[in-house]
Amino acid sequence: MNVLFAAAEAVPFMKIGGLADVIGALPQALAKNGINVSVVLPKYRGIPEPFREEMEHVSEIYVPVGWRSQYCGIETLSRDGITYYFVDNEYYFGRDAVYGYMDDGERFAFLNRAVLELLKAIDFQPDVIHCHDWHTALIPVLLDAHYRHDPLYSGIRTVFTIHNLLYQGIYPYEVLGELLELDDRYFTIDGLEYYGKVNFMKGGIVYADHVTTVSPTYAREIQTAYFGYGLEGLLFALGPKLSGIVNGIDTKSYNPATDPHIAVQYRSSLAKKKENKIRLQEELGLPVSAETPLISMVTRLVESKGLELVIRVLDEMLTFDDVQFVILGTGDGKYEHWFREAERRHPQKMSAQIAFNDALSRKIYASSDIFLMPSNFEPCGISQLLALRYGSIPVVRETGGLNDTVHAYNEFTGEGNGFSFANINAHDMLHTIRRAVSFYRQPQHWNTIVKNAVSGDYSWNESARAYMDIYGRVTGRA
Repeated sequence: MNVLFAAAEAVPFMKIGGLADVIGALPQALAKNGINVSVVLPKYRGIPEPFREEMEHVSEIYVPVGWRSQYCGIETLSRDGITYYFVDNEYYFGRDAVYGYMDDGERFAFLNRAVLELLKAIDFQPDVIHCHDWHTALIPVLLDAHYRHDPLYSGIRTVFTIHNLLYQGIYPYEVLGELLELDDRYFTIDGLEYYGKVNFMKGGIVYADHVTTVSPTYAREIQTAYFGYGLEGLLFALGPKLSGIVNGIDTKSYNPATDPHIAVQYRSSLAKKKENKIRLQEELGLPVSAETPLISMVTRLVESKGLELVIRVLDEMLTFDDVQFVILGTGDGKYEHWFREAERRHPQKMSAQIAFNDALSRKIYASSDIFLMPSNFEPCGISQLLALRYGSIPVVRETGGLNDTVHAYNEFTGEGNGFSFANINAHDMLHTIRRAVSFYRQPQHWNTIVKNAVSGDYSWNESARAYMDIYGRVTGRA
């Protein structure tokens, strides 16, 4: 089976969020199971120079964007058994950032049309085009509107994955004709229309042959008003056309037994984790104490990550509890400022690293005892999986993929790999942290929890098989 992935970012070429990790790892997992996978990405200015030098020019075409005809270079490289195609247009993608421009609607409308147009140039006929988030959500729409008459496209089926429903790509009505060459047949309540505007995400949901999202719990949550952001009714109506599949992680890259970034490599040894903790304490200027529980967060500093809960009780925890706290991340200025000030109030107990630093994040996973992730919502989450992989025990709120991957420890049965709380409530979170700390001080329990954590399978293998089943269903090969 031939599958073409279309996305806005992918590791190792360009990463803004978790979407890039998925596009970097899932195609490789599918390829190991016999799927012929190719990936289409924009050629951003920020792609590292070694990759740019490796690219080979394939062809150049012109892509219709409404009344415009825009140049599109096609370049390619192969890596780890996957063929990558890069859409080259300096006007749209030769910029310092990936998102956040006033013409994002036009930029990604071009990308959607380019993905379909380049199939002729690369002589590739996919059985399935797998589209990801709003940036490529219009591919199923444009395929239906402009290409179904062509034998090259007539048999193509589409799968659309929602990574985060919060970002939908909503633009004025005028883009329907100006950018997409669509008429008002597509601007209906059953099409792209969304409160008088054009909703790219909605187009993918309506026109794809199957819709997935990144955890079973999130698939249920987005059918409710709180998480559905105006699309809950449409998503509820999908019924069995909507599936939730938990993401995996790159277990080869994120492996404490081989990770070159951490001070002491290990498999499940708590003694070696403590050596890593001591080295991190020294690096961050915290008092060195192998027995003091180290609580960590590696996160974007935005409200959705539950930071208001942390702010509410952190001073109380650091004043009255014998713990240390480390946070790494960047984001909203108000949160960056607050955590810097908290570090000044508690210099012997806290370190705030306001930065993006992959090597330091791995040291934190390898060193910390407890990993805090109290998100308001979390479609899947990668950080809790990385923490489990490194034996840092998660304390999470029961939402989205956190609910599917972290299971509360039961001291009577010895089951569970972490701790969780249900309500968006700061003292519920603090109580759960203190419960985790109490078990940390009981080695017979803590050893069991860590063993449960590190023995889990967090790879893409099972998820890849679930996607393969969906590909089989939409193509009639199941």
